[in-house]
Amino acid sequence: MERVVLVTGASGGVGLALCQRLLEEDGRIHLCIACRNAQKSEATRDLILATHPDAQVSTVEVDLGNLASVLRVARELRCRFQRLDFVYLNAGIMPNPHVNFKALWHGLLTGRLLHMLTTAEGIMTQTDRLNGDGLQEVFATNLFGHFILVRQLESLLCGNEKPSRLIWTSSSNARESAFSLSDYQHAKGKESYSSSKYATDLTSVVLNRKFNKQGLYSSVVCPGLVMSNMTYGILPVFLWKLLMPIMWLIRFFAKTYTLTPYNGAEAHVWLFKQKPEYLDELVKYHSCTSGLGKSYVEPRKIDVDEETAEKFYEKLLELEKQTLERYSDLLD
Repeated sequence: MERVVLVTGASGGVGLALCQRLLEEDGRIHLCIACRNAQKSEATRDLILATHPDAQVSTVEVDLGNLASVLRVARELRCRFQRLDFVYLNAGIMPNPHVNFKALWHGLLTGRLLHMLTTAEGIMTQTDRLNGDGLQEVFATNLFGHFILVRQLESLLCGNEKPSRLIWTSSSNARESAFSLSDYQHAKGKESYSSSKYATDLTSVVLNRKFNKQGLYSSVVCPGLVMSNMTYGILPVFLWKLLMPIMWLIRFFAKTYTLTPYNGAEAHVWLFKQKPEYLDELVKYHSCTSGLGKSYVEPRKIDVDEETAEKFYEKLLELEKQTLERYSDLLD
């Protein structure tokens, strides 16, 4: 039977490029694309079928920042499929990003500019808000919605004849310094994106400990710096165009400047071809591009404390119990 692959955040950027590249790798897969609304889902499906007319592509509608939407789509997927072979947890938001130009200047004077430009450490802040479920929007969309989805799809992911895979889109911006167990939703800080991505790394590590014996494996990837709708929200488009020649030059020194969604999906696709039993659960797989444009994957150890990861996982389970009580009608 064909492998079933679910991709969230598939309507553009790395998600769309990933869908197209997966079909180039194996045109026999059943690709299920998840987008925020039906119109986007159908438009994305048409776009994919334009280049892969024989592909099996289905759609689901889900807003990862809305728990009711997540529970509905999980129920739909359980009815539609008997198993899921790959789930790419790719959807994410970075609302109202702001660049700290003072920090950039300080980085230039202290020799840390290249590091700051490749990780956004100290130069990127966001303004977060509460969503309709009373959760911080970035935490809910980037991590918790995906966590609930995985929990609701365990029957499709565990105990299959062949291993199932979770592949999370993390970031080089995932930093321990932006994360706090006492404020894991990052309600008090200004780096909610970094916090949510570090929380993603923590979650992936624990999921492997809990579910590897049941045939479910989790990995995290970093797509690098990709020019997408999310990136274009940081600075005006015209400014990005002026900066592009400099960014191409920086790529000779900063290999994570993948720049295109196609290059950014390199690690996602590489993992599609690997046997999960031989992967290191404490490694993040980075999409990289050389100065001459050659794409490759570089594994790097995840900077996580495993005890913190376990404590955070327990907090996720506690939050899950609290938040799902109001949605009993959507639970089996």
